Amino acid sequence: MKIFLDTANLDEIREGAALGVVDGVTTNPSLMAKEDGDYKEMLKEICDIVRGPVSAEVVADECEEMLRQGREFAKLSEYIVVKIPLIPEGIKAVKKLSSEEIKTNVTLCFSANQGLLAAKAGATYISPFVGRLDDAGNDGMQVVADLVEIYERYALPTRVLAASIRHPMHVLEAAKLGADVATMPYKILQQLFKHPLTDLGIEAFNRDWAKVMERRKANARR
Repeated sequence: MKIFLDTANLDEIREGAALGVVDGVTTNPSLMAKEDGDYKEMLKEICDIVRGPVSAEVVADECEEMLRQGREFAKLSEYIVVKIPLIPEGIKAVKKLSSEEIKTNVTLCFSANQGLLAAKAGATYISPFVGRLDDAGNDGMQVVADLVEIYERYALPTRVLAASIRHPMHVLEAAKLGADVATMPYKILQQLFKHPLTDLGIEAFNRDWAKVMERRKANARR
């Protein structure tokens, strides 16, 4: 399973890329609004950092405007993936962009039926929002499971990108279900490293090594 960062913060992206485990980035207008700088220039810089898929979201309700924005984004870098909302006009745009070999990420997916339509239109990625579904009293991961099963059964090439990740268990569940990608905030990536037994083990090793060094110093003074 690939790991994407869900952020537009360049410092977080650089730190994540330095770890060697980040495969791409997803952005949206809300994330971009938190950062200073020109949207397109930031996208180009993100692409240069990660050298992997970078989702850039259109802001439009009509197909033609989505196509215009999407084509402009696609010119920025070979790594750009045009992010499009899962509405009828969006699906029309996905069909057209896919015919032009422009990669797409269909966002705001909340049901397997929606995901089936996106795949039929040729979406490169589908983004089920598992956290928001959980917030509404639904099982977000069930949509991931349904999409994985449907796409495998019919050999649909669309990749399942688990989005709206809220905690490390979402990441684990997405991996077990066979999601192709999980995109997460930088703080969730950091949490994947954490386990109290790891911390205790490091403390014990450091204490024991300190004892070894003290013995060496004592022997050297004799």
